Amino acid sequence: MPMTSASPTITTVSPQTLREWITEHEDLVVLDVRSAAEFESLHVRGSYNVPLPLLSEHAAELAERLGQRVVLVCQSGARAEQARQRLAGAGLDTAHVLTGGAPGFADAGGDVVRGSTRWDMERQVRMVAGSAVVLGLAGGRFVSPKLRALAGIIGTGLTFSAVSNSCAMGKALSAMPWNKTATEPTRESAILQIPAATADSEQATAA
Repeated sequence: MPMTSASPTITTVSPQTLREWITEHEDLVVLDVRSAAEFESLHVRGSYNVPLPLLSEHAAELAERLGQRVVLVCQSGARAEQARQRLAGAGLDTAHVLTGGAPGFADAGGDVVRGSTRWDMERQVRMVAGSAVVLGLAGGRFVSPKLRALAGIIGTGLTFSAVSNSCAMGKALSAMPWNKTATEPTRESAILQIPAATADSEQATAA
């Protein structure tokens, strides 16, 4: 009898599919895990803003609250994938990551809400990291060779970020004043505002 392998778990969803799900499924929950400032600049209409640090802190509570049809959104997919892994570790292994993030959904004609324009977090990280490397190399040439170590430190940090799928610099930048809004999401204002899934809706989704 030939052996059959299990079908791979699909963890991503395209912008076009999300557009269809928004129309067809009332139980769909779209979570945007970017910072409040990024969410304010551009987000999928009807989505909930639960920044990655807040989601990570309350992953177990979210996993119990959410239904089976969940789409996670960020700028490019990296933070949404981290969020998917956090929720999977808490017992919810059916969440999907939106490919292309919020900008990709907008480019595909999806219904979005736009606000004041800000640099997204990935762009800020690239700017700070690149500037630090340039300053380290220039300083090492014109001021002191010891300053070249700055470029090495940044390179090491970026390598660790890729291996660990985390970003300490991004967390630090998210705390800067220009990345804050007047009302930052909290457990009460964000997580508890998400409709809790009912047994009936979960069974309907699974079917």
